[in-house]
Amino acid sequence: MARVALLVAAAFLAFLMAAPVTEVAAKRWTVGDNQFWNPNINYTVWAQDKHFYLDDWLYFVYERNQFNVIEVNETNYISCNSNNPIANWTRGAGRDLVHLNETRHYYLISGNGGGCYGGMKLAVLVEKPPPPPPPASPNKNSASTVSAFAHQFVVPVAVFAAVGTMWDAVPRLW
Repeated sequence: MARVALLVAAAFLAFLMAAPVTEVAAKRWTVGDNQFWNPNINYTVWAQDKHFYLDDWLYFVYERNQFNVIEVNETNYISCNSNNPIANWTRGAGRDLVHLNETRHYYLISGNGGGCYGGMKLAVLVEKPPPPPPPASPNKNSASTVSAFAHQFVVPVAVFAAVGTMWDAVPRLW
């Protein structure tokens, strides 16, 4: 029975190792980079060459006693109106995260200390992540073919060989 479980575990490991991995990691954006969330910074310019994807995070660093981070609708974003916010992302330490968990526009302002009027406003469009790149076409002269071969054949064979060695080392119970 132990041998069957060991064989099933080895087959599962080989399957996992042979399966291609296509992960897209979420990114944490520090708003304003090294200038952080402060007045007199144009956050529209800061965001213009960036792509914000689903499950990314916006990290706001600011003086907690002077400013905050609230989400408003587009009209209130334009007029710097902090009444009736959609969400208040302020947690009190001046280090706040906004999880971009929906594909839509996010309109964020500082409603304290006149921050929005001083430029502390950020609008971002959250998009779906781009599809993973297509697999490289097979080319017998390329290193990628060797890499694919190693990943899909050599590694599983090595796992099975190791399992076989362990199999022989298990004492016989019958």
